[in-house]
Amino acid sequence: MSVYLLSDELLFPDPQFAREDGLIAFGGDLTPSRLLLAYELGIFPWYSEPDPILWWSPDPRCVLFPDELKVSKSMRNVINQKRYSITFDQDFRGVMEKCQNATRDGEGTWITQEVISGYVALHELGVGHSVEVWEGDELVGGLYGLSLGRMFFGESMFSERSNTSKLALIYLMNKLKDWDFDLIDCQIYNEHLGSLGAREISRDTFLEKLENSLKFETRKGSWEGV
Repeated sequence: MSVYLLSDELLFPDPQFAREDGLIAFGGDLTPSRLLLAYELGIFPWYSEPDPILWWSPDPRCVLFPDELKVSKSMRNVINQKRYSITFDQDFRGVMEKCQNATRDGEGTWITQEVISGYVALHELGVGHSVEVWEGDELVGGLYGLSLGRMFFGESMFSERSNTSKLALIYLMNKLKDWDFDLIDCQIYNEHLGSLGAREISRDTFLEKLENSLKFETRKGSWEGV
């Protein structure tokens, strides 16, 4: 399979033409219009400087269904302790910057300043959302992503206290379940996500579910208090 060089035109190749590792295109930009088109097609950016922007549609795809969320006994204890407070959309940029600076086993971050600017613009449009975990006035955990139709596309999470990223995800999943969301796109499987119930499905199945999810109205604006 070929990897496509994107032009200024807002156009992506069919995800079915992605390379075996999921790479489908490179180049382009991270403007809101291009990012929204990419996600509507099941494509997302993931790259590290100084590489160009790389666009992916992996097969299989890691997802988390609301009914399959696993909450361990230890996590139930964390919730019951009420040590932390949880908010939505109160510090989107702060969550992104915390994710950018999170320790990742010696690997560099893919969350560049260009990425932060692009997703903050989506937040300002009402489709980018964050979950914040606070210990007093200190932001100690959270996650961010974007929502289209009845699908949430998770991008990154961080923990500065044990299990605070899991706590953010549990609160998000409870909200999405109340709203009849279909699933969270987790992109690539890892053990951390697997411990919460995430699993892999084929790209074809993912794209079918995405198409159905996009038939529903997107919940735009702040999710705090709703």
